[in-house]
Amino acid sequence: MTTFWWVMIIAGLATFAIRLSFILLIGERDVAPWARRALRLVPPAVLTAIIVPEMLLPRGNLDLSLGNERLLAGGLAALVAWRTRNVVLTIVVGMLALWLLKAILP
Repeated sequence: MTTFWWVMIIAGLATFAIRLSFILLIGERDVAPWARRALRLVPPAVLTAIIVPEMLLPRGNLDLSLGNERLLAGGLAALVAWRTRNVVLTIVVGMLALWLLKAILP
């Protein structure tokens, strides 16, 4: 059990060091406009890389059917995000839809 905590502590310190390095190296400097545009796209790219495989490959196989509750809930959440631009509402609607679809679909 102590190995687990050491791994967590070391991973946390490594993450902190990586983030701190950017603040220390770039903190007061101006970032080039092209770099600023590229960095602005990182969060949506990372989020997409995490979410899309979970929606399309729920059991390790490609599932584009109407029986894929994750795909349906994700589609509804994407629609809510597009129409409202409200992050909290998107998360709430997506999770409620997923729970409801898991209860209804076999």
